[in-house]
Amino acid sequence: MAITILYREELKEYNFGLGHPFQGDRYQIFPDFLKENLLEGDNYRILKAEYASDEDLLLICKEDYLNFVRTYYQSARACLSLPWNYKVYNYLSQDNIPMTNPGKLEQAARLLIGQAKMAIDLIHAGKANKIVSIGGGMHHASENYGEGFCIYNDVAFGAEYSMEKYGLERILILDTDAHAGNGLQLGRTASGTCGYFYKDPRVLFIDVHQDPKTLYPGRGFIEEIGEGKGRGWTVNCPLSPNTGWDSYQYIFDQIIFPMTEEFRPQLIIRNGGSDPYWNDPLTELGLRISDFRKIGENLREMVKIIDGKEIDLIGSGYNPKAVGPGWLSLICGLANIEISIEEAEPVPDRYREDLSYKDTKDMVKELKRGLKNYWGCLKK
Repeated sequence: MAITILYREELKEYNFGLGHPFQGDRYQIFPDFLKENLLEGDNYRILKAEYASDEDLLLICKEDYLNFVRTYYQSARACLSLPWNYKVYNYLSQDNIPMTNPGKLEQAARLLIGQAKMAIDLIHAGKANKIVSIGGGMHHASENYGEGFCIYNDVAFGAEYSMEKYGLERILILDTDAHAGNGLQLGRTASGTCGYFYKDPRVLFIDVHQDPKTLYPGRGFIEEIGEGKGRGWTVNCPLSPNTGWDSYQYIFDQIIFPMTEEFRPQLIIRNGGSDPYWNDPLTELGLRISDFRKIGENLREMVKIIDGKEIDLIGSGYNPKAVGPGWLSLICGLANIEISIEEAEPVPDRYREDLSYKDTKDMVKELKRGLKNYWGCLKK
């Protein structure tokens, strides 16, 4: 069966302006690369979603936040006088401030939520088993704060909407973005995707990311494991800089697969694009283009374990050369499509061996020690 890909050209409006790391050109780079390398039809079909409504967004946003950011980005687009006072930083971080006229940025953010909604509806209508939302994975946004280039959190929406409308009780979110999906803020409240579900045992949140001591957002440490009834249901797997594929596979084998079998999720939501790439300008991990296919292949095995459904939200990556091949490799691994995708750039010798493998094994040992009282599969 052809895999379903959700995409609209209007996504290119998700652009913070010249000089900002997050440009809308990724939404043209990928579809161009897709069409050049893979025929539509037997391999994939592209569907267009509608924009999310205020009612949709209120499922994951506080009303005052929604009202503020809508007005703020619309004012920026119209080049009107912007509300440059303390209120801006009550709702948005500096990296969510557009560098130039942002165009229809807020509308494009709504489109990503609309794609997540459509994906959930298609899954539950039995019209697809695996769906890819291009541009998704806005995992840093919280219910009342936008940061890390993220305005509305489509990862959280997918889970909340599934529980609210379809009554799901077990959802696994796997975050493979190089940046953590946030976590505890100065030991107080949790933020990002993590914050939405930090106390909720219906959602198992597994986050594989670069060590937060070395990368934004500075959260996502091993000891952040959830609170209350959700204690033990947040699983952070921080990786040393330059970590390569052997470490990822070890985490899949030792943590992700066993927990998937024990939790038996009714739905898997994965987010993350190509920013764990070895030459991404904002990160320091060590994956090659061929390794992104392996992430997709492991996701396919996870779906087989539970005979279930999966939604993939693919949007990150800041090296334009890696966006097309990296994202497509993920999709081909997930959909079991056999095509040759070359490395985007010559790979230096230091990335041909995972020199951080021992660090990863030590991390997994510590992680199991902290979670073994909550998961039988981690007592081994």
